[in-house]
Amino acid sequence: MPAQKILLLILLAAGPSFPQGGDGFTLYNGNCSSCHGPEGDLVQGVDIRSGQFRRAANDNDLARIITRGIPGTPMPPASLTPPQVSAIIAYLRSPRSAPERPAKTGDAARGLAIFEGKGGCLQCHRVGGKGSRLGPDLSDIGAMRPVAELERSILEPGAVVLPQNRFVRAVTTAGATITGRRLNEDTLTVQLIDSTERLLSLSKDTLREYVILDTSSMPSYKGKLSPQELSDLVGYLLSLKGSTR
Repeated sequence: MPAQKILLLILLAAGPSFPQGGDGFTLYNGNCSSCHGPEGDLVQGVDIRSGQFRRAANDNDLARIITRGIPGTPMPPASLTPPQVSAIIAYLRSPRSAPERPAKTGDAARGLAIFEGKGGCLQCHRVGGKGSRLGPDLSDIGAMRPVAELERSILEPGAVVLPQNRFVRAVTTAGATITGRRLNEDTLTVQLIDSTERLLSLSKDTLREYVILDTSSMPSYKGKLSPQELSDLVGYLLSLKGSTR
């Protein structure tokens, strides 16, 4: 069985599948950056954001190192839930882990117009109480994500899908198919929001099929936005730090 599937089974068996306390970027900064540095290269001979790990051949190895530490070294064990560990690994494995060209930010006011107009972002996302609940709330995305990551999420939304943003497809024993964003899950039930923004709680014993989708439902805007429009949209997203807009 592939390592990713093994890790997923471990996480599902552990219960709720949301990182409590932030996404991978936030969790890394709060738990790892004090030793490894914000760029992951503060420890001599170790560059964890390069995507190359001397002691880890796969994600299971990374999860074990994070939770158990490395005996005989300054690397301590971390008291994190399995979903939090998964979020950190997704962050380390993401394209932003390698050095990349700085993304440019443009005019936030023009970016707002694109966000609410041409981009159609409010059809899935919500900002300051306005928009859809189908996708993640972006009201404070600028405080959580760096500039390059915001640009990457617009151009390549499927590059990294964090556990708390994944969609699921469920088929009931009666034959009804339900697709939506997973909000919470335990061993008996799963709660999700479907494409019509209905909040649903499904009992797993009423499902004949349940699949966690590893792809993003968000379309890529590569080629759909001009370089200036992309820059302006990133500028707007960067400005969202818990404000009312």
